Amino acid sequence: MDIKKMIQDMTLAEKASLCSGADFWHTETIDRIGLKAIMVSDGPYGLRKQEEIINNMGWAKSILAVGFPTAASLANSFDRDLVHEVGNALGDECQAEDVAVLLGPGINMKRSPLGGRNFEYYSEDPYLAGEIGAAFVNGVQEKNIGTSLKHFAANNQETRRMNASSEVDERTLREIYLTAFERVVKKAQPWTIMCSYNRINGCYSCENDWLLNKVLREEWGFQGLVMTDWGAMNDRVKSLNAGLDLEMPDCHGETDKLIIKAVQEGTVSMKTLDRTVERILTAVDRYYFNKKENASYDMEAHHQLARKVADNSAVLLKNDGILPLKESQKVAIIGEFAETPRTQGGGSSHINCFRIESALDALRDNPNITYKKGYIAEKDEVDETLLSEAVAAAKEAEVAVIFAGLPDSFESEGFDRTHLNMPESQNTLIHEICKVQPNTVVVLHNGSPILMPWLSEVKGVLDLYLAGQAAGAAAVDLLYGKANPSGKLAETYPLRMEDHPAFLNFPGTHNEVHYQEGIFIGYRYYDKRKMDVLFPFGYGLSYTSFRYSNAKLIVNGQSVSSSSTSAANGQNTSMDVIPSIPAKPDDTIQVSVDITNTGDIAGREVVQLYVKNAACEEIRPEQELKNFAKVALEPGETKTILLDLDARSFSYYSMQIHDWYAPSGDYELLISASSRDVRQRLTLHLENDKKLPFYVEEMSSCDDVYNYANDPSPLDTMLAKSGFTDTSGGENDSMGAGTAQMMRAMFADTPLHSILSFSSDKLTWKDIQDTIRAINEKQP
Repeated sequence: MDIKKMIQDMTLAEKASLCSGADFWHTETIDRIGLKAIMVSDGPYGLRKQEEIINNMGWAKSILAVGFPTAASLANSFDRDLVHEVGNALGDECQAEDVAVLLGPGINMKRSPLGGRNFEYYSEDPYLAGEIGAAFVNGVQEKNIGTSLKHFAANNQETRRMNASSEVDERTLREIYLTAFERVVKKAQPWTIMCSYNRINGCYSCENDWLLNKVLREEWGFQGLVMTDWGAMNDRVKSLNAGLDLEMPDCHGETDKLIIKAVQEGTVSMKTLDRTVERILTAVDRYYFNKKENASYDMEAHHQLARKVADNSAVLLKNDGILPLKESQKVAIIGEFAETPRTQGGGSSHINCFRIESALDALRDNPNITYKKGYIAEKDEVDETLLSEAVAAAKEAEVAVIFAGLPDSFESEGFDRTHLNMPESQNTLIHEICKVQPNTVVVLHNGSPILMPWLSEVKGVLDLYLAGQAAGAAAVDLLYGKANPSGKLAETYPLRMEDHPAFLNFPGTHNEVHYQEGIFIGYRYYDKRKMDVLFPFGYGLSYTSFRYSNAKLIVNGQSVSSSSTSAANGQNTSMDVIPSIPAKPDDTIQVSVDITNTGDIAGREVVQLYVKNAACEEIRPEQELKNFAKVALEPGETKTILLDLDARSFSYYSMQIHDWYAPSGDYELLISASSRDVRQRLTLHLENDKKLPFYVEEMSSCDDVYNYANDPSPLDTMLAKSGFTDTSGGENDSMGAGTAQMMRAMFADTPLHSILSFSSDKLTWKDIQDTIRAINEKQP
């Protein structure tokens, strides 16, 4: 396709028509010039392709497809390669169904555990979300299928999502809510990005020039097209100028007229319109140029992949020696989710799974199993008959395994949660069974954190999250040790709903939600406040144990070895801090550590690397995840893991320079099994030759001058002349023993212009101005 010539040959009306969909799922065709349409389809953890006949709301039956574990589950795997494999599989399915763009992944931050759509997002941590998202996008796009990274940006709730304004400062936007998008754009270049419904600081995302043109395209180098979420268009002319290309779904020709009029009147330039048309044509050409004809895929093979992903994403939260179970044990399986598992969330991502494999399906050949329903999933009220039957079965068994969690009505696209509780019918069931059966295990189906008032009563908890169509088979794999749990939590479980950082400002009022917690969401908040949590970020148990040892910091090939040792159970008995070695932000910085499987069975461990900069004068988190790796180990096997760091790993977003800045100082590198389980420590001393600009003003304090000025000596001269630095009260001191300390503090915080007031007649206003001028002249 000669795109440049095609644009030259198109009429203004044809160009305008191309800027919106032909219907709910297709771009426009232009028969006169031979332009075909491409189809887009919902995802992102399965293909929700709608049958061709739909109504005005886009409702139609979806084709049969494979339902993979949801995004929340995928992130718990901490496994880039596995997520990439899922992306490949979905790319194959899109090829077979002639879908050019899969509408996903969603990488919005989990600002609050109450977010109704959290199951469709990866994490509370932007680095993890960005890495998992990039792996997914690369996996799909390797198959010549586009993705649509969504929802851009600061779309962190369902309540009033179409008109609420996310009121958030730039540093918080950059460090928390834009970082994951930035990582995916730079590492994977998605074909498209989907704008969110909401406003950001009063401006709709779809018409936000700063967001779409300056940040996304100019700073990050995004090359693809930007589309609306369905029905998110507000002002078509503004959005076109702001860099929004494709309106979805079709506009019935109404906004085409606005574009034509705007071009004719000069409020939109032809150059701007041509650029938008070029991006849309590029996506169409890209798909058809490399389209695989007569493509197909193996549904059963993808089902087995979904099972493998679920095996590797489930998180073992508690195990008091109860798991894995033995085939010979008499087990009471209890709970409706054992028969009808909750495999996915509700809304636009809901997949018409070609097969759903329940735990009872997977256990059908085991003669030692009994099953009782125990509760009705969608009912909060206790069914006394079902409860008594379940308790009786549990009492007669050696072990009770309760399948529980959140029903569809508790979390979905379109509404947020109002609490973190499971249905009371399920909580009561667990309490009552624990009274008669001490060997009780709970298997959870939930898309986001829950409270567990029964946690101390049970011996085991296995959290599947929403694990896709093979969830039941995976649960049995894990319960009986055919698979070893290796998932880690991609979000924190709080002890109480009221503990979460956005509690006072979620979901906001009067169409505004104020992100007053700033950069402190998830573990950043809990760690900074040193709060107890139910389960920390990055936490997850295994049926084996791992030892961390021989940590090394490698800077441009130079390494320093760790002397810390680990006990046989994998926990450190000492953690000696390594003497720091110097490095510059642009140096090649790596951390290596040996991981040993000290148990009797094969297992996989997620090694997490956090960076801590305690000395920085800017308010920063206690620690931030900056790399991770998942390693598979046979019993007794040791592998060396190498983790890279870059300048961004040490940086915060400085509002002074509106850019990322890594301050000089000591940084702790924490090699951990979770955010609260540090196994090895290293220390790096970073030397950054770049200094933040500092220009002295009349209101600059003496302390600021001494801390930030390139040469503060002119201030020394002026202070010596003024006598202001005399902190002794002398014999006339009537302010008590703390006079000297008080005076030193006052001196540090005093603005330069105020020194005149304390200098008697020794200084003039000209002395103040000359001093300021002399200091600024010596600034770089």
